[in-house]
Amino acid sequence: MSGVRCRNFASALDLIAFVRRTRPDPVLVSTTPVPMLVMLAAVLWLWRTPRVLWHQDVQAVAVARLAGTKLSPIFSLLARVLEWGERWSSRRAAAIVVITEAFRSVHSQWGTADKVTVIPNWAPLDEISPRERDNDWAVTQGLDDEPTLLYAGTLGLKHDPELLVSLAASVRKLGTPVRLVVVNEGPAVPVVKAAAARLDVPLTLLPFQPYSDLPDVPASGDILVVLLEQDAGEFSVPSKTLSYPAAGRPVLGLMPPENLAASLVLDAGGFIAPPVRSSLPAAGMWADQLLRDPARLAQLGAESRLLAEKEFALETCADEFERVLAVSG
Repeated sequence: MSGVRCRNFASALDLIAFVRRTRPDPVLVSTTPVPMLVMLAAVLWLWRTPRVLWHQDVQAVAVARLAGTKLSPIFSLLARVLEWGERWSSRRAAAIVVITEAFRSVHSQWGTADKVTVIPNWAPLDEISPRERDNDWAVTQGLDDEPTLLYAGTLGLKHDPELLVSLAASVRKLGTPVRLVVVNEGPAVPVVKAAAARLDVPLTLLPFQPYSDLPDVPASGDILVVLLEQDAGEFSVPSKTLSYPAAGRPVLGLMPPENLAASLVLDAGGFIAPPVRSSLPAAGMWADQLLRDPARLAQLGAESRLLAEKEFALETCADEFERVLAVSG
């Protein structure tokens, strides 16, 4: 922990030095660890330099929800410290941009709701575009000749990686010989591997791929899967629910139905169910029926892309940011 604190302190000093050299007006800050955020907020407040907080995650809420379950109960004390830091820095921000309406309740408690503008995240439509199912990457990985469920991205404290394998097992039990593809690195890898061996699920387990392969990876999945734990629903919007529709593939989400991203999946004709074992039969049946109907599979993929083009128009997001920055400067 001491090493982490030192890196945070050094990084904060580097960031402050950069701001002093470049003298931006205002400063837009996002995804900054709370200790760095507090240091930067304090310095900019003293310099009378306007700051816009782009609030991607409410870190205090995340830690508080996981304390006592996936984290030690001692983290509940850390959550209080983080909340103080986030609240203090929010009160000294000239404006706050949040990615979901759900964050408004937190800022209402902190007395900063009047500064909030909601601008949902988006996906780069020019970099993630629909590709052929049997593209070069799929052929290279041997994924061009069988139905696939694909998950690409992080698997951490906000996920139950065994649900991926159990979902594939549910589909296979219904008669569709689906393969599970997981693109991931980290502690979830041995968990997924062991579960696949135990449940006899064909598994292709790959490390994170080069950015140049970004469009081909999701295109290689017939159905793309999103995971998000129930307790994470208030403070996390999975980025996969943005990139997956852009790829033009149907999405199956095992995630809190009240999460902002869940409505996006449903609007594109996807499937949403809570991230619990009891949801797997219904989720497996949806996937099985879709994999047996190529025309419907293609239709939902096209609808996903159309929704992405509608929701992720960069011009609209840029106009909103310019308005917020102009008012804050």
